[in-house]
Amino acid sequence: MIHRQARLLRVLLTWIGCFIISQPLLSQPIEGAAMSKPSAGPNIVLVTVDTLRVDRVSAYGYERSTTPNVDALLNAGARFSQARVPEPLTAPAMGSMLTSLHPHEHGATRNGLRMRPGLDSLPSILASHGYKTAAFVGNWTLKDQISGIGEHFMDYVEVFSRKRWFGLWFGEATAEDLTQEAFEWIENHLETSRRPFLIWIHFVEPHAPYRFHQEFASDLGIRTSGNVSASDRYDTEIAFVDKAIGHFVDRMKTTSRSIDPLIVFAADHGESLGEHGYWGHGRHLFDATLHVPLGLTWHGKVNPQVIDAPASILDISPTLLGLAGVEVALDLQGFDWSGVLQGASEIPNDRITLHQAHKGAVQGRGNTNARRQGLLEVGRIENQKKEILRVKNGQGHWLFDLLKDPEEIESLTGKESKPSAELVTWLELVKQGLAASDELPPPVLDEESLDRLRALGYID
Repeated sequence: MIHRQARLLRVLLTWIGCFIISQPLLSQPIEGAAMSKPSAGPNIVLVTVDTLRVDRVSAYGYERSTTPNVDALLNAGARFSQARVPEPLTAPAMGSMLTSLHPHEHGATRNGLRMRPGLDSLPSILASHGYKTAAFVGNWTLKDQISGIGEHFMDYVEVFSRKRWFGLWFGEATAEDLTQEAFEWIENHLETSRRPFLIWIHFVEPHAPYRFHQEFASDLGIRTSGNVSASDRYDTEIAFVDKAIGHFVDRMKTTSRSIDPLIVFAADHGESLGEHGYWGHGRHLFDATLHVPLGLTWHGKVNPQVIDAPASILDISPTLLGLAGVEVALDLQGFDWSGVLQGASEIPNDRITLHQAHKGAVQGRGNTNARRQGLLEVGRIENQKKEILRVKNGQGHWLFDLLKDPEEIESLTGKESKPSAELVTWLELVKQGLAASDELPPPVLDEESLDRLRALGYID
């Protein structure tokens, strides 16, 4: 939490014309932004939650009421039932969300590998059209030094106030800290500017190790005595972050100046809780980690609806640009849903989505082959059929009918089956992109960052 002394200091410095925050802030000038005129576009709030399974969100049918505040958001706008991520790992997925490029294209295929510099992105494009942009992140893998995402925002605030993993070190932020920092930024912006804003908040909960929040246990039907299962602790983490999100939304509604924001809610990936003998995320393309909640709410502009067509977090940037009325001549990989959401286009039910999985994080520095060496799986979904190829040592090939077998138990492939020509083509494109990334600087991680990544489970 922000200390009282820090708040008093911030007020004092504001009076004398300075700007300071109590946590690290990376301010990156966006080329052309200072010369742009204020846009008439909407204020945009992008909320992402780390490690959130779609089937643990009550709006998607979960029996426990884990997410009443998120449910209210999702039910007030367009909710996507078949949204997935291009890669189930935080930095690669969030890089794809912001650039609408696949991980092998933007370069951050593993935690600890930075994105290519100078890429176009949602925040940089909006900044060039008069927006003020800011991000608030509490996951160590999203540090600008590690991910390279900070260059895309005018203000990139890294909040690490929470002692994670048995209190050994400060490595993350609580949901409360993030909402406090983010809302103070909004209030300051509203007092000093008429420009629209884009703000992105990435919450850490419910990332492992799952803390037990006893205050939510009774309402969720979880016993508080004895050993609490990892699955139950995970649910209380979801309830905890849901409460913080509700508090943040309520504060936006009560500001002195109307914000009326366009709000996007998504997860960076899911979490495997023992399915297929696996705990965690990142190394496989099963739906426990690939399938995520995704919704968009804009009061009076987007009608409440459930969209059952295939979707991706790659779609977020082109859709928001479309709704903001910003035209760009870029080769974005995602789909612009703005026409569908405004009733001007048909729903594309025949979309094909493409996926990839890599090792969790780089384990050192100076390895120019870290991208090529990290590829584990590629996948492809068409007409609710998911095909996965385990690239590493040729260990597996699966084909699942997601309609008949949503838990992906029975593969339709035989022992000697070969991947489809379409999946092989996708594999070759990914490999080509990884090879082209050899030109990028090798990873340079200090011991502190290696310790954080190891503690988060990304380094074996």
